[in-house]
Amino acid sequence: MTRASLTRLAVAGAAVVGVAALTMGTAAASSAPQSGKHDQKPGPSVPVRLLTINDLHGNLEPPTGSSSRILDPNGANTDTDGSLTGIAGAKYSIAGGASYLAAHLKQLRDANTLLVGAGDLIGASPLLSAAYHDEPTAALLDKLGLVTSSAGNHEFDEGIDELNRIMNGGCHPVDGCSPAGEWKGTSFDYLGANVLKEGNGDYALPPFYVKKINGVKIGFIGLVTQTTPNIVTAAGIKGLQFTEEVAAANKVSNYLAKHGVKAQVVLVHEGDNITPNQDPSSCPVVPGNGSRIAKGLDPQVDLVISGHSHQAYVCKVKDPAGQDRVYTQGSSFGRAITQIDFRVDRRTKDVIRSSVVAKNNVVTRTVTPDADTEAYIQVWKDRVATVANKPIGKITADIGNLVNNSSAATTKPETPLGDLIADAQLEATKSGGGAEIALMNPGGVRAPLTYAQSGSEGDGVVTYGEAFQVQPFNNLMQVVTLTGEQLKALLEQQIWKVDPVTGAVTHRLLQPSSSLTYTFDTTKPEGSRVSDIKINGTSVTGTQQIRVAANNFLVGGGDGFTVFTKGADLWSGPLDIDAFVAYMGAHSPVAPPATGRITLIK
Repeated sequence: MTRASLTRLAVAGAAVVGVAALTMGTAAASSAPQSGKHDQKPGPSVPVRLLTINDLHGNLEPPTGSSSRILDPNGANTDTDGSLTGIAGAKYSIAGGASYLAAHLKQLRDANTLLVGAGDLIGASPLLSAAYHDEPTAALLDKLGLVTSSAGNHEFDEGIDELNRIMNGGCHPVDGCSPAGEWKGTSFDYLGANVLKEGNGDYALPPFYVKKINGVKIGFIGLVTQTTPNIVTAAGIKGLQFTEEVAAANKVSNYLAKHGVKAQVVLVHEGDNITPNQDPSSCPVVPGNGSRIAKGLDPQVDLVISGHSHQAYVCKVKDPAGQDRVYTQGSSFGRAITQIDFRVDRRTKDVIRSSVVAKNNVVTRTVTPDADTEAYIQVWKDRVATVANKPIGKITADIGNLVNNSSAATTKPETPLGDLIADAQLEATKSGGGAEIALMNPGGVRAPLTYAQSGSEGDGVVTYGEAFQVQPFNNLMQVVTLTGEQLKALLEQQIWKVDPVTGAVTHRLLQPSSSLTYTFDTTKPEGSRVSDIKINGTSVTGTQQIRVAANNFLVGGGDGFTVFTKGADLWSGPLDIDAFVAYMGAHSPVAPPATGRITLIK
């Protein structure tokens, strides 16, 4: 069996039946146990430990700023005024970094351990990894002993062919081989039971992986959020369809059970948000898509390991048979390792549910970093240093972003960095594309610009590496023509929601260039919230033709902004990172731009 045929499913020396019956026919009749079957008269059992990671995003070096902090009851730091974590008096740790991740993994491993992932291990990565198409991160995951992972939406950033190249090997078709030579591929596969090829409905990725440990088989089923087409560029998901997660997993679960694989784990790149600032091993989830999946999966599934929402939690949900099922997520950027211990009955070959114990271990930096991993990372730092350390401009003060700020900060409709990026994109698309306004998706702004030097470049100096951390996607700048009526409809697709219980705000407001102003009234019904749209101070009419700049993710309808797809006269320009670099060079020193382009009524 080969990877190409999606049936390379090693079981530590034992062969597993291929997936032909699964891919060609309908699901087998359910062999799910009745409530309590897992714990009835357990016989001799064996221990299994799962260590899980998710949403690493190629963060080989320790993340900085707010991305480095995690709430931790045992943390060495106290947020006295709430400015760091959002809650005064909270204990937290500075966490993450591959060398610390490796050190903690060594401490947590025993003879019964398997390391697995829940997606977004690569993609949206810092320059150190992204410059070489995430080969440095994929190779390190191999070194750390990863046995399998679900695909995440960011694994599709460069398309299915590139994801297959990462798994199977070969040099990049455009950029060629990295300084390490020909890429050999990974020893682990990404899984996607709900990722199908358009047209024939075949699996685009292996749907499951089976591993034997201590004489018992553990089946892993991989899923990625079905919203992937809305959050990845059109080119990234070309030729693929993403089906509903529960139905796809249950089909595979029944197949595995029919073929004797009773201990089953779902790795799903979808999760829930949480009530902010909680113990990472508690269960403060606000039920959403993650809980829907965790509760809906066939009772044969014993554990659900999630990702995507960048939160840390350890929960128990009821499966359809009324049994407790553990459901977890381990933060992001390598800041936590989820540890799940359980026993498998050798007679029934099933997980003894009452034996399952899970917790999130914070990847603190109070341990000695792993020397081999540090040496490995230094090699890649040396390789990318010439590009990363090149100064591109200066700033006069910190310029903040929307990502990972305190809960109070996220109630602002725009931020200086979001507005700055929109200004840079407008300037880069004026002459060739005739752009009049530019709009930036806040989720694409991944890190702040800080005034204090990060190395030896000096305070206020912005390097290419720092700029790349802000926008790591290499999206293409594009311009389309929208009417004034369509522009209003586009802005109406923005989201502003307040949780009635927690008061937490979820919003998706596009960051506007300085040429665009408008009012967004959250007290009015959806569809009637946007008014007083002006371009350079002049009111917009419904029939007016407006040239609107945005990255190709948005122009392709990403983040649910489908009105962009109705635009006419498409023009493509530079990469978004190049637009930002050019703007910084032309306008340095750059001060944080004043916000207020959106008048928010709430």
